[in-house]
Amino acid sequence: MTIYEVLADPTRRRILDLLREQPRLVGELVDRLEISQPGVSKHLRVLREAGLVNVRQEAQRHWYELRVEPLVELDSWLSPFRRLWEDRMDRLDEYLQELQRGEQGE
Repeated sequence: MTIYEVLADPTRRRILDLLREQPRLVGELVDRLEISQPGVSKHLRVLREAGLVNVRQEAQRHWYELRVEPLVELDSWLSPFRRLWEDRMDRLDEYLQELQRGEQGE
């Protein structure tokens, strides 16, 4: 599964959002996401296999934490597309401002 397929799932993106705040136990993620423990574990396995999370074991506890390196690589790839959209949004803003000035001049 590619990183794009992994990130396409909204539950996995929510898990990454929660892990961005701090490392968490599976039970915390179950409580926050309001889905079953097996469901959370399935998503964590996919995220782990994609290299997006690490698991750190302390006694019987398994802490899940975000790995930012794959996301930095993804951000680098997306950067030109972001600039393209920013340019388009700037042009749209300029056009809307022109329309607004035209309406005010009537």
